[in-house]
Amino acid sequence: MSAFPGWLQLLSVVYLAASAASAVVVLVDIVVGNHRQSMWIMDVVWPVTALWSGPFGLYAYHRWGRAAEKRSVMRARQEHRPPPNRAQPFAVLAGKGATHCGSGCTLGDIIAELLILAVPFSIFGRNIFGAWAYDFVLAFAMGIAFQYFTIKPMRNLSVRDGLREALKADALSLVAWQLGMYGWMALATFVLLHHELSKASPVFWFMMQVAMFFGFLTSYPVNWFLIKRGVKEAM
Repeated sequence: MSAFPGWLQLLSVVYLAASAASAVVVLVDIVVGNHRQSMWIMDVVWPVTALWSGPFGLYAYHRWGRAAEKRSVMRARQEHRPPPNRAQPFAVLAGKGATHCGSGCTLGDIIAELLILAVPFSIFGRNIFGAWAYDFVLAFAMGIAFQYFTIKPMRNLSVRDGLREALKADALSLVAWQLGMYGWMALATFVLLHHELSKASPVFWFMMQVAMFFGFLTSYPVNWFLIKRGVKEAM
């Protein structure tokens, strides 16, 4: 007998399917539809964002992401006018900064949750705390890699300077994202569902998607601050 209510199982399956479909639609639009982003890393960020945010991410991509496609940005520069993505409200730029950071976290978290199945690890007798340790290390590493491959070519930096600037630009944002994610997963595990979740269950992955929304919320003000101060590049 399932430990979860039927409606939660159904909601999890439906939302996971909708999110996978949304990620595929975004990826196809970027690659096949030739809407490559001016910053190549955003070609990865938008499908990964849709993977956890589903139809919300799909809407955000069409509403704000396409404004940063390479053709539009190059045309604007040739016509000596601001690129359309830079003309967007600052609140949108801060949101895109958060998704950029969050995409690295998302990929790192997915890899970590699968890795712990092969290499079990617990802290204080809890598998979930061991998973969080894996999550943090891999999410932080992936997030810094995403920022490194954005900032190094943009500023023509050396490897050392690129890593230093990537850490300065995204370390706080990555920590904020992970704290938001941990907060929701702790609430879901210990308060709402009262037990650790099996990674074979769609409910676990749905809860991880919800956790990413919380990660976005906690990292958003940090990205606002970093971009406003010029520490992090607007996407």
